[in-house]
Amino acid sequence: MTYTVSMSVNGKAVKGEVEGRTLLVQFIRENLRLTGTHVGCDTSQCGACVVHVNGTSVKSCTLLAVQAEGADITTIEGLAKGDELHPMQAAFRENHGLQCGYCTPGMVMSAIDLVKENPNPTEREVREWLEGNLCRCTGYHNIVKSIEAGAKAMRGG
Repeated sequence: MTYTVSMSVNGKAVKGEVEGRTLLVQFIRENLRLTGTHVGCDTSQCGACVVHVNGTSVKSCTLLAVQAEGADITTIEGLAKGDELHPMQAAFRENHGLQCGYCTPGMVMSAIDLVKENPNPTEREVREWLEGNLCRCTGYHNIVKSIEAGAKAMRGG
């Protein structure tokens, strides 16, 4: 059985036909061809698929596309304004907060939600917030440093 889903993705109204079992991450990647949101584990453990749903970070592999009906979705592709990176994206670039880059979109999306909730997080708070985001390349030092710098930039500092 197929369903029609409608939502806003990165500020644009989108509509598509999906099977009831289609995950939001599949809809984003396969139907909308926005491939910045990654699938890393199929068990909701890694956080590579984090997007914002109505302003809150969500692992898009845990939500069916039909459950996102009418929602406002932001993916990593929706953060930059033209050629200007979002402050958190710029902080990851400037502080070497990535290696292979596979986890980076989920890390950035989670970090933005953290800073929305806590504009001046401590190192410990950043590390605790990232417990659901795995990076298989680094020791997280530069990721944490990037998030602290991104938080400062988002505060206007």
